[in-house]
Amino acid sequence: MAEQLPPGFGALATSRAYFTQESMLAVETRKRKLFIGLPKESLLQENRLGLTPEAVLHLVNEGHEVMLESGAGEPSKYSDHDYSEAGATIAYSTDEVYKADIILKVAPPTLEEIELMRPGQTLISALQMGTMTPEFINALARKKVNAIGFELIKDPSGARPVVRAMSEIAGSTVMLVAAEYLARSNEGKGIILGGITGVPPSQVVILGAGTVAEYAARAAIGLGAEVKVFDNHLYKLRRLKHNLGAQLYTSTLDTFALSQQIRRADVVIGALAVEEGRIPFMVPENMVASMAAGSIIIDISIDQGGCFETSELTSHSKPVFRKYDVVHYCVPNIASRVPRTATNALSNIFTPILQDISQQGGINEALFTNEHFRSGVYIYKGSLTNAAIAKKFNMRYKELGLLIAVRN
Repeated sequence: MAEQLPPGFGALATSRAYFTQESMLAVETRKRKLFIGLPKESLLQENRLGLTPEAVLHLVNEGHEVMLESGAGEPSKYSDHDYSEAGATIAYSTDEVYKADIILKVAPPTLEEIELMRPGQTLISALQMGTMTPEFINALARKKVNAIGFELIKDPSGARPVVRAMSEIAGSTVMLVAAEYLARSNEGKGIILGGITGVPPSQVVILGAGTVAEYAARAAIGLGAEVKVFDNHLYKLRRLKHNLGAQLYTSTLDTFALSQQIRRADVVIGALAVEEGRIPFMVPENMVASMAAGSIIIDISIDQGGCFETSELTSHSKPVFRKYDVVHYCVPNIASRVPRTATNALSNIFTPILQDISQQGGINEALFTNEHFRSGVYIYKGSLTNAAIAKKFNMRYKELGLLIAVRN
């Protein structure tokens, strides 16, 4: 016979008051408010900026502070009013904007600008290995800052998003440049870039098969030009043909074949990537001399030494010169020719990076957890951490991973 329970015991036994229950604990948040400075670019040919007003509005709404030096957005056709309406503070001196914790600029800072920095600040800018000096590295190291070269930053796929974006812009823009200087109004050949019914297409030769070459070839093919691409990496040539979805002439950098094609070319574009610190091939002067009068050379690799023996650095204000009656366009930083587009592209990359730094709790924590972001660091708390720079200038460097592991 079942044992009778005392009255009320059943209700007591089923009461949740005596059950083990979960306790609600406060979840620790590591989000940190950022103070971001956008200085006015002092380099003559630099017209880009790191953030658009829309990106500033987004960051300010998340609780961050953004300070813009007056006039910084004007080359990209953004006014101080655009940024102030988005919530940015407008600084009227360079000293003031360099008080920010994170300095986001496009061109590397000058030695004078480095003197305005203080220990613990983070600099995000281009590195520009081709024009870097030991004095620049030593000046940043003395200030004990964290310096990040944005062209070295990788994404989870291993690609470099800033390099990719600027290469896409450069590749698309060079064909507009070529069309401009082929016109009779610029003492060119007086031909259209491309072709029309009954008229043979113009001839475009591209050295290199990377992103710049892909977008240049895409634009040229779209206009009806006959495109020929040279590169010593067959996998790049295959990838280029696959991405374009078109059959086109491709070849390794065979001197005889290249000389034949350059002699007939209306436009030759140098877009070879640096390998082991140098351009892997340079078109000799006699090959340039064989080109038809009024032909165009566009040397996109000029900031790394150039692809043509006849190349000389030019500027946006004086973009071309003639040698052997061949027009040479050797302007570095072609993306600054279309700064508003470039600013939008950079802003799309930097905004998520800044948000991630905030979510992780600061720059040190972000570097510790994000190996892709870490790839851009070349100075950490005043110590050189980039092996390529150390080798170039015969300097000592420290492993970034070890420095971060013992961070305070």
